[in-house]
Amino acid sequence: MSMSLREQLLAAGLGSKKQAKQIDHQERQQQHQKAKHKVGPTNEEKLAAEKARAEKLARDQELNRLQQEKAAKKALRAEVAQLVEQNREPKLQTDDYFNFIDRDRVRRISVTPALRARILRGDLVFIRYQGHYELVPPPIAERIRERDPQAIVTLKQESGQVDENDPYKDFIVPDDLVW
Repeated sequence: MSMSLREQLLAAGLGSKKQAKQIDHQERQQQHQKAKHKVGPTNEEKLAAEKARAEKLARDQELNRLQQEKAAKKALRAEVAQLVEQNREPKLQTDDYFNFIDRDRVRRISVTPALRARILRGDLVFIRYQGHYELVPPPIAERIRERDPQAIVTLKQESGQVDENDPYKDFIVPDDLVW
């Protein structure tokens, strides 16, 4: 096997074992001193690392908050869906329709005369549900309003005040006028 340079120099007589031990000792002391005096990360590095940790923590908290909001909204939608599914009036296929206004557009739903009377009395409330309209009782509508206020369709009731100059004030048009 080949000998190290130190061993070759000792074999050639260019140094003594005592000198070799002394040099080994000095090298170990220097390494020990370097390790001892080796300074950890500087203050700037520590500050940068702390700032990065704080930013990551803030990002993680924000993402967690957004995920919790999404989960809460999803849970509310599921509750509304369950309330509507369990308490809605069955869909009818009739030629008689009840017209109502929602978001500045006239909408209509199939009704029977008895169902029309219940709607006009306020025994049923319109709910926006999955792109359609459903009829539910007022107590259920209030529970839905607590979870999603946008789901309730409010029917505009005409006030009892009549303009004195209106030429047609004596001719009242009923809400349930059928042509």
